[in-house]
This record gives sequence, C-alpha cells and structure tokens, in this order.
Amino acid sequence: MDPIEKLNQETLPFAQLLGIRLISAAPDCVVGEMLVRDDLCTRPAVLHGGAMMAFADTLGACATAINLRDGAGTTTIESKTNFLAPAPVGTKVSGECLPLHRGKRTMVWQTRITSQEGRLIGVVTQTQMIL
Repeated sequence: MDPIEKLNQETLPFAQLLGIRLISAAPDCVVGEMLVRDDLCTRPAVLHGGAMMAFADTLGACATAINLRDGAGTTTIESKTNFLAPAPVGTKVSGECLPLHRGKRTMVWQTRITSQEGRLIGVVTQTQMIL
C-alpha cells in the first residue's frame, strides 16, 4: 500500500481536529498543510505555538509510522521548536518533515513550517521512540 494511502486510512483523531491535510508521504519526506483557523489562534489572531508544535508532531509521527517494521509503534519523547514568524488567521501553513536520523530505537525528524508565501515561520526537531 502507498504510504499516503496508509496514513489516510489510519488518520489520527487529533490531526482531524486540527484540520491537517497530508499532501505527500514517503519514507524520507512527509508534507502536510493546515489552515490557521480562529480556534487555533492566540491573541492577536495568529497561530498558537502549541498548534504549530502539534502540526509538526503529527507530521513527525506520520513519517515515523511509514518507516516502522510491522507491529511496531511510536511515541514522541522529545521536541524542540523555534518560532520565527507569525501565521495569521485565515492563512495556510505547510510543513515539510525530513529525517535527521532513522535508527532501530529512535528516529529524529525536522519539520520546517512555512507560510503560503514561503516564509519560514517555525522549525521543529523531534525524537520519536520506536515501541
């Protein structure tokens, strides 16, 4: 089964709540997008840092999932975010998640989150433990 088909069949409930849409998925890159809705914002009306982190965490979990052996699972054990610019309500953000390390016990992913105009708004590096 194609990786994007697999991920779309096993959609995470929280990803649905956030409105994350997967654009492409391969073992070495997962791309998704999310609309910045008012209920995901802080004041002023810009994307809340926790929502940005959750977006990247979801992409990292998806990237790990398509790299797992049968029967294995994953959980995030570490995450670091650099917030670089705001994402205003009504805009769309994109995330590109690339591997820094894909080992037997852990995987480390870096997600670059950009605005519709291509401006870098955040960088998230996370470690996923293989269960």
